[in-house]
Amino acid sequence: MEMNMEFVRKLPIPQEIKKEFPVEDRIRTIKQERDRAIADILTGKSDQFLLIIGPCSADNETAVLDYMHRLARVQEKVKDRIFIIPRVYTNKPRTLGKGYKGMLHQPDPEKEEDMLAGIIAIREMHTRIVRETGFTCADEMLYPENHRYLSDLLSYVAVGARSVEDQQHRLVASGIGIPAGMKNPTSGDIDVMMNSITAAQSPQTFVYRGWEVRTQGNPLAHAILRGHVSKSGRSIPNYHYEDLQNLIREYEERGLENPAAIIDTNHSNSGKKYLEQIRIAEDVMHSRSVSPAIRNLVKGLMIESYIEDGNQKIGDGVYGKSITDPCLGWEKSEKLILELADLV
Repeated sequence: MEMNMEFVRKLPIPQEIKKEFPVEDRIRTIKQERDRAIADILTGKSDQFLLIIGPCSADNETAVLDYMHRLARVQEKVKDRIFIIPRVYTNKPRTLGKGYKGMLHQPDPEKEEDMLAGIIAIREMHTRIVRETGFTCADEMLYPENHRYLSDLLSYVAVGARSVEDQQHRLVASGIGIPAGMKNPTSGDIDVMMNSITAAQSPQTFVYRGWEVRTQGNPLAHAILRGHVSKSGRSIPNYHYEDLQNLIREYEERGLENPAAIIDTNHSNSGKKYLEQIRIAEDVMHSRSVSPAIRNLVKGLMIESYIEDGNQKIGDGVYGKSITDPCLGWEKSEKLILELADLV
């Protein structure tokens, strides 16, 4: 029996999209410099602190650019201590496969899905951000085969809680040449995350976009702790002092390169109570201040932040307010970044 799948149209390969929507030399230089700076933080050569911050989903180019310009002004104030990587998440995992899947699928959240328009829209938005603010950004690697559409623009990828057990994500992460943050799965099984980091740090051979490819391994693959959900549906955080000590032991037992962790202050760590992100961020900074080992391990925080507090339904039309998970509004975010700079 034939596959029950309609082949809508053949999409251009990443090489063709990059040719049609090229980046200038200045953008290449910015990316090289920022990639080096981020690698120095993750390997311990620099004691700057990473802050991966921005909207839950980058759903509206105008509002996202507005947010990024605000962030660039704050980055200037804290640049000696904090290195900001904006979250520009253009594809969203959906547990049930329903709902808004990000700009890649729907350049306009109120219109039908259009993958070609989506690929172009996310490339152009990422390019504008680098050109206008000097930021190279983080995106989620939800579809490993799509990474190359943005590979000359991104400085960081996260592999989500639902993807981290997947073979293809692990293998592709081993060859992307930028840091890959591996989240703990929704079950909270730290072993799964550590296996994923091990696979990503190792050389691999596999099939990618119709090619047999070989990688050297990615020494910058590392942990992201995002909490988990218990069998009874309760959010269980994993950012506490004891959790961090436990992660240090896990790294030591496996002998992995560059032990590093980013703490996601939202998701199951906050129970999606977005205002808790402030307290959680401060709690993690306190753990770093009392333990040199934790200070060496925790290289940064991940915070969901946008222009307006909270979230809204698609079509509500509030400018700069998340249409996915609730985010910390701009005033609280700016205040938090300045406070964190004093705690680094």
